[in-house]
Amino acid sequence: MQIPEIPNLIHFAIPFFILTVIIEVILTVKVKMEDYEFKDAATSIAMGLGNVFLGLISKSLVFVVFLFFYEYRFFTLPFAWWSWILILFAEDFCYYWFHRISHENRLFWASHVVHHSSQKYNLSTALRQTWSGSFYSFIFWIPLILIGFHPMMVLTQISISLLYQYWIHTELIHKMPKWFEAIFNTPSHHRVHHATNPQYLDRNHAGIFIIWDKLFGTFEPEVEKPVYGLVKNIETYNPIKVAFNEWFQLFRDVFTTNTSFKNRINYFLKPPGWKHDGTGILSGDLRKEWEKNN
Repeated sequence: MQIPEIPNLIHFAIPFFILTVIIEVILTVKVKMEDYEFKDAATSIAMGLGNVFLGLISKSLVFVVFLFFYEYRFFTLPFAWWSWILILFAEDFCYYWFHRISHENRLFWASHVVHHSSQKYNLSTALRQTWSGSFYSFIFWIPLILIGFHPMMVLTQISISLLYQYWIHTELIHKMPKWFEAIFNTPSHHRVHHATNPQYLDRNHAGIFIIWDKLFGTFEPEVEKPVYGLVKNIETYNPIKVAFNEWFQLFRDVFTTNTSFKNRINYFLKPPGWKHDGTGILSGDLRKEWEKNN
C-alpha cells in the first residue's frame, strides 16, 4: 500500500510565525508593555523547530496507525463539505479531552508541561511545543478514525486547530467581541489557561471552541492579571532540559521511591504533584484553598 504524503500546514505557516513574532516584539516595545524576554523566546522557537523536525517522524508513524484503525471503521465519511464541518467540532471535542487529561494525568503532563514552562506569554510561547507528546497523544483521536473520518482529514484538522491556537498567545489583544468570547477560545480565555493563579489552575482547556469548558465545568473568566509559568518553575532556557525535565522527574519518582508497585504505577496515572505519602502539592488543592479564602 502506497502511503500518500501527509499534509502538515504547520510547515507552510513557519514564515508567518516568524513575521508575526517580529511584529509583536515591535508592538510590545512601542506600547511600552513588559519587554520581550529574548532568551525565553529563543527557547520557545528552538522547541518549535524541534517539534517540527520530530513531527516528520511522528506524523508518519501516526498516519500508519490511523490507517490500521481505519480498516475497522464503523462508517465511511466522505470528503464532503459537511464532513469538514462535523470534524471541526468532533476534533475539537477530542482535543478538549486530550488537553484536560494532559493536566490531570502525569504521563501526559510529562510532555505537555513543555508548553507551560515559559513565564512569559506572547506569540513565541505558542511555538514552545513538546518533543515527545506526538508519539503517544494521538490515541485521543483514534475514535474519529473509527467513526469513519479518513486519517488525512483528521491530521489536517489537527493542524488547523494548532494554527488557530497560535494567535491567542498574546497580551496585545485584551478582549474580543462578546459573542466571539462566548463561543470561541480567545487570548483572554487562554491567558487564564497559562496562569498559575490558584483560581486559574487547570481551566480553559479549549482548542477552538470554549463551549466545551463551559459544558464540562472547567471554564474560568479572566479577572485578575495572570501570573504565567508553572506552580514550580524549572528556571532554565536549555531546550533539552525543557523537553525532558519532567520525564526525568517522573522516572525518578517511579524508580527511586521506596513504595509499592501500585504506587509506582500511580505516579504515571495520578495528577502532577501527587506523592504516595501525601506530601505532594496538587493544583486542585491550591484552587480549593483559594476558593475557601475568597
